[in-house]
Amino acid sequence: MSGFFPSDIARWALGGRDPNETNEDVRDQPSSSSAPLSEEEMRARRMARLASLEKKSSVESDSAGDKDTETERDDAMEVDAPSSDATAIDPNKKVVAAAKSTNDGVPISNIVNETAPPSSEPAAKKQATKKTALSPSEKMLRKKSQLLRKVLLVSLNEDISGAINLNLTLDAATGFKQGEGNASDWGVHQIAEILASRLSIEKHDSRLDLARGGGGSDLIVYLCGCYKRSWEEWKELQGKKRGEGDEELLDILVEMRGQVVSYAASSLMIPDLFELASDSTFQLAKALTTTTTDPTNSITFDTNGKNTSFYYCLCEELYSQDVDAFDRVIADVVGHVVTSLAKCETILDEGYISDESPLGRNPLLLTSALRELCIHKKATIAFTKMKNFSLPAANTAEASERITPPMPTPPPGATAQQIQLFQMMQRMSNNIRTGYIYRSGPGIEKQTILGMVLRQGLPESHPSVGASFSNAATRTKKDVNQNVETYRRALEFYQNKCNELVKQLVIAGEDARKMVIRWFTDALLVNVNAGGTRPDRTKVSSTEFLLNLSVVLLKLCEPIINDPKKALLVDPGFVNSPKDHGGVYDLAGNDQLPRLGENIDTNKPYQPNNSFIPFCFFFCSRALALSIVPEASAFENINYHARRTAWNIQQQNGDVRSDPRLNQILGIQYAREIHMMSPAYITDIFRFFNMAAGVLLRIDKDELKAMPEHIVADYCSVLDYGAEFTPTLLSGMDFGNIFRLTVKLLSKDYANLVRNYNLRAKLGDVLHDIFLPSSGDDRSDVPRSVSCDPLTGGQPYLTSDKLAQETLAPSLLLLYGEVEHTGFYEKNSHRTKIAKLLKFLWESPEHKPAFRRITEDKKSFQKFANGIVNEMNDQFASVMERLPAIRTVQLQMANHQEWAALSEEERETITSRHEENEQQVKRVLPLCNSVMKMLGFLNTDQDIRDMFLLPEMCPRLANMLLHVLTKFIGARGMDLKVDNPELYNFRPKDMLQDVCVVFSSFAAATEFQLECAKSGYYTPDLMSKAVKTCRKLNLLIGESMELFALLEIKVAEASKLMAGEEDLYDDAPDEFMDPLLSEFMTDPVLLPTSGHIVDRKTITQHLLNDSMDPFNRKELKLEDVVPAVELKERIDAWLKEKRDAKMQI
Repeated sequence: MSGFFPSDIARWALGGRDPNETNEDVRDQPSSSSAPLSEEEMRARRMARLASLEKKSSVESDSAGDKDTETERDDAMEVDAPSSDATAIDPNKKVVAAAKSTNDGVPISNIVNETAPPSSEPAAKKQATKKTALSPSEKMLRKKSQLLRKVLLVSLNEDISGAINLNLTLDAATGFKQGEGNASDWGVHQIAEILASRLSIEKHDSRLDLARGGGGSDLIVYLCGCYKRSWEEWKELQGKKRGEGDEELLDILVEMRGQVVSYAASSLMIPDLFELASDSTFQLAKALTTTTTDPTNSITFDTNGKNTSFYYCLCEELYSQDVDAFDRVIADVVGHVVTSLAKCETILDEGYISDESPLGRNPLLLTSALRELCIHKKATIAFTKMKNFSLPAANTAEASERITPPMPTPPPGATAQQIQLFQMMQRMSNNIRTGYIYRSGPGIEKQTILGMVLRQGLPESHPSVGASFSNAATRTKKDVNQNVETYRRALEFYQNKCNELVKQLVIAGEDARKMVIRWFTDALLVNVNAGGTRPDRTKVSSTEFLLNLSVVLLKLCEPIINDPKKALLVDPGFVNSPKDHGGVYDLAGNDQLPRLGENIDTNKPYQPNNSFIPFCFFFCSRALALSIVPEASAFENINYHARRTAWNIQQQNGDVRSDPRLNQILGIQYAREIHMMSPAYITDIFRFFNMAAGVLLRIDKDELKAMPEHIVADYCSVLDYGAEFTPTLLSGMDFGNIFRLTVKLLSKDYANLVRNYNLRAKLGDVLHDIFLPSSGDDRSDVPRSVSCDPLTGGQPYLTSDKLAQETLAPSLLLLYGEVEHTGFYEKNSHRTKIAKLLKFLWESPEHKPAFRRITEDKKSFQKFANGIVNEMNDQFASVMERLPAIRTVQLQMANHQEWAALSEEERETITSRHEENEQQVKRVLPLCNSVMKMLGFLNTDQDIRDMFLLPEMCPRLANMLLHVLTKFIGARGMDLKVDNPELYNFRPKDMLQDVCVVFSSFAAATEFQLECAKSGYYTPDLMSKAVKTCRKLNLLIGESMELFALLEIKVAEASKLMAGEEDLYDDAPDEFMDPLLSEFMTDPVLLPTSGHIVDRKTITQHLLNDSMDPFNRKELKLEDVVPAVELKERIDAWLKEKRDAKMQI
């Protein structure tokens, strides 16, 4: 800064204020030109300010060992070269600084920037000098001069290696002046002038080259080094026995610290104070950025604690001088960091420096810089007040502004043709062409500071990631895993820095925390549609942003997960308080989120004991719904696509290792494994959801029905994903709360609360996938320990839990019928799993009483029984039709000459149809097998058997069993074959045995005998062949075989009886015939919704599958039908008359 001398700067810098003054709110105190203070008063203020900072941290005791002597202290000070720490600073690092002086205002003459040549005094002469006796004043002067060299890296008028010669001498009358001469004694009051002289050196002064280890032209690095070295020297002196003059040395060191911080603050507020401070805020940003790579010279850490670090004291000094200037400085520093951060695309970006990225493109270092900046709470508050910390408010003109990213520039050295091609490709890019709305998913990750931090990740589209997994089909699993693990470590390290940054923002105080909550609220609101199958990336954020968002919220929830007492502070009323959730859990509108139940009470006041814990819990659950849940589904699809592609290539005799399609798909799959199979991330999610289940378990029913449905659905999805892709990560996890909540929600008491059939089906899948102990012959890699409760000595949850013993069996029977309302393909999988669960429970003595009670709920059991019959009727016939088609294609493909003779189009058509048949058979046959076995073991109980013999069930059961029997006993039934039948779960002998077991269970029931005789599938020859086949293959033995043989006779007798009975109905009036089935009615009822009359068993069967009136599609319940008494009397009279007439004949 031209026009000022060091003495002028020192006097100006004395204008600081005491932070201990009574009025603490600096913002409320306008700057005033009060009466000038004396030098002693100004110095007292300076010392008081420094003392207030030093009190925040403990220092080493003043009492060191009494063994130290005066000679030892003298020797410790007589070191020509600076300490090792003084030269530890990277000479290539640029940083910033500022200062405020507290000298006595002694005038300083103009300084001439001259550097004397290094001393060439012979070593012998130096040795002789050391031995020369020194007077006390000379010895003291030497010690002070050495402090200058060791701390400030300067000398007044000596040429010393590693120190800058300021060419200053002190005259008793005129003070410091330029020129050679003997350095008179100096003290505390001259530190400001000395430091000002050092800082006034111009950038291109050659003397700075001598002090590169001390920061060189980087003013902030230099001042930080001085600050650290002054602390080290001060602690060394404090640790020794005090000698003559040591108090003055300690005062000098304290003064040095104060002056260093003050000049740094002044330089930041007024960058043209020194030429070296012209880019002071950039220097400070750079110093914060290098903290991670150079912790030794960190400006934010000091061995005495963070509250005594150079950066912390600098912030305190800035804030005490001018609050508005402090905010501007912080904003400028953050601005430098954000300028570079905005250019980063992934965590793999190189850290090169350019005009567009002056701090380089290394997201880790830039995020670390923001984290270090926030260790001072007032700096954090200033940071969160910046405009680009948050999105503009909704429904404002700024929020609707369209952002069009600038056209990227071609790479350096590109030819004209390459530039033209580059520009054409950019125009074709949808993102470049359309841009995005400011308040949107892309907006929050590209226009807000936290968004820029959290959008950094490892997208599979990045060239470096893609190159690491190129030619994936040719790579060994070990090689792939090494690459995945390398990237995963880098990603997790970066995410840890993100966690640290968010934590600093949260703990900075209420003001900063409010801004962080607002940002998280906006992040969830603008990404409300991110959970879709194919979200629009011009409206929602990237996958990397959403995953990182869930990571930082999981980290905020860590205390709640680890401490059950904190989990008790999760207040469920949060989701009904728009003021607190900010619209994230709206109950109405386009973005409303479904709740578990209906008729939510929103009038209950929300008065949490801790407002931040519910925020963390519910926002984390929402972030997981928008990140890991859709990503798990996408990962499953990619995995399936990879397997499917490999199979197709093999069917076409192709080379899977060289196929570009498969290599591309596998590359994407392996890239996603980086985060989707991360042990730390996945296990944290497991732990969160088990804690969440505990929260839902303890609240009452009214509060439970208000809970967002996605919390339950998401833990089902995540556990299903874990069972399939990361089963080893399940080991050692506690899922007790999830099991108990699942059983509770499936129970009869909560069946009317949770009416989403798809969600209830998912709950059944979780019981099967996670809690059904593996038998070793069917499923999964899930460790058996996961299904066992450690609190009961390792017994399975399914058998040891009291609520499960009482309610689970009837709950599963009800669920079996309910999944009829799920998807056409999904219901088969659901029912297969439910059947396996029921078999396990049936074989467990603990559940026998519950099975005996299930017949008490007739309605629920009918739904279950109806589901069984529907499944076999709808699916078994289809499977039996597809198996011959599969066999035909297998034979066709095996005949290479015939297959080769077909055109490529014909082969593709046949193959496509063949694959569809195979998939259908694989989906359905496991269910058919399970259902038939379930019918067998359930109907060993008389009460259950009686339920199947009810008029509305028995006809359908008999028809279904006979239908199945025809497929095995028909002309080609047992000859039906396919290659690799186990691949399709096709075991005809076992299936026939299961059918015959069910027949034998009902053989003695007259109702069943009559319904078999009525069935259109019955023929005497069919039953006769079935009995012979069973005997021949030994499928039934003992009493079961005898009952099956008896059934053949009884059905034949019933058939003859029915033949005569059917003659009676030949001329029955139309009003006596059922309008839906054209059968003679025996119990006519009136449907009040349409006025039609049908047979009771007909409408009962219909309502088991459809709750609507079959004539006008209005809602109808079985309880609403009205007996047609008058018609019933006329039917009975007509039938009696016909029978009497027949008897007379």
